[in-house]
Amino acid sequence: MSLTLRAATPADMAGVAAIYDHYVLTSTATFELDPSGRPLWGAKLDAVRDGGWPFLIADSGGDVAGFAYVGPWRPRPAYEHTVEDSIYLDPAHTGRGVGTQLMARLIEEAEQAGAREVIAVVADMDSPASLSLHRRAGFADAGRLERVGRKFDRWLGTTLLQRSLV
Repeated sequence: MSLTLRAATPADMAGVAAIYDHYVLTSTATFELDPSGRPLWGAKLDAVRDGGWPFLIADSGGDVAGFAYVGPWRPRPAYEHTVEDSIYLDPAHTGRGVGTQLMARLIEEAEQAGAREVIAVVADMDSPASLSLHRRAGFADAGRLERVGRKFDRWLGTTLLQRSLV
């Protein structure tokens, strides 16, 4: 599989929306309840880029195989160097190292953009691969939040992970 990691463009947002909406509809990897569609992702891309943060695409022969980005952890100015990461893969591209490559590049670009701490909030009920990916990338468990979300008629918790970049 030929894979290119690159900055996301507006043309990629249909592929990004398709990947994300798959997880919205089929899993608890995200607590989002309704599919977002391309317009929301265009606005998200603009917000991430306007903040000076990376939004990356794993491109496999012109198809979006996955995406990853960081954005503000919290809106208050004191948190300006702390970001939260998000990473999602097309289900057809899992288990092939795409997530590992995206995560490594995302961390590198986030640090170059001024991030000092990266936070991951992993909905752990359906996300053992995400927990494993983050831990392999040097994230340490920072805490658990029990029963903070409800989806598919189940109460769900999250695991917080953190990685220092400096």
